Amino acid sequence: MRKILVIGIGAGDPDHLTLQAVKALNEVDVFFILDKGEEKQDLVQLRRDILEQHVEQGSYRLVEARDPDRDRSTPAYSPAVGDWRRRRADICERLIREELTQDACGAFLVWGDPSLYDSTLAILEDILGRGTVEFDHSVVPGVSSVSALAARHRTGLNQVGKPVQITTGRRLAEGFPDGVEDVVVMLDAHQTFSRFADDDLHIYWGAYVGTPDEILVSGRLSDVADRIRTLRAEARERKGWIMDTYLLRRHSGQEPTGG
Repeated sequence: MRKILVIGIGAGDPDHLTLQAVKALNEVDVFFILDKGEEKQDLVQLRRDILEQHVEQGSYRLVEARDPDRDRSTPAYSPAVGDWRRRRADICERLIREELTQDACGAFLVWGDPSLYDSTLAILEDILGRGTVEFDHSVVPGVSSVSALAARHRTGLNQVGKPVQITTGRRLAEGFPDGVEDVVVMLDAHQTFSRFADDDLHIYWGAYVGTPDEILVSGRLSDVADRIRTLRAEARERKGWIMDTYLLRRHSGQEPTGG
């Protein structure tokens, strides 16, 4: 039976790879890469660099396909994501069926950790549910952007005896969660933290964490919000895309220690 590995490759630093991930890379016959276009070719190149650095045998194949675009203009978020996932599943199903022989091992290299705001596992379950191609699959965890962000700012994600919540910018726009003093925000294209600049909050923000382009800012939100917006706009203009994550913390007397 075909075997599929879903391998977390970390937040951007090739050294984020775990020993388990390196061992898994060396089992793979075919690596599937979904290309997100010219603006993000450096993301594809980083995957190539990881393989060149960590795969001991050179007999593997790279199979690339164009990642379908998601409709970001519609206010109907869930249907748009569902449509995008179906089209992505169609592509992945074809790749597995046509590019992977029955006894071979294929792999998808996932940014960060496959369990955190990534669609690969759900897409593979969708493909298996169709019954058109059979395979076994397993997951290798990776260093997430969340853990990398906390490490770079030399802080924990939660305060003593208190919970932390991980959410999206879209959900944060509905209000700061009740009963939580630490909120990690991902997938925020609209800089939702700006809505809370008058609250007594600290922010630990990072973009391109783990890469040579890494940018870190921390401090009282009211003091650094404008700086983050400016840096973010400049970085997006320069690279054509941005991946950023941040932790919002209600003030508790603990001063930030990061950059």
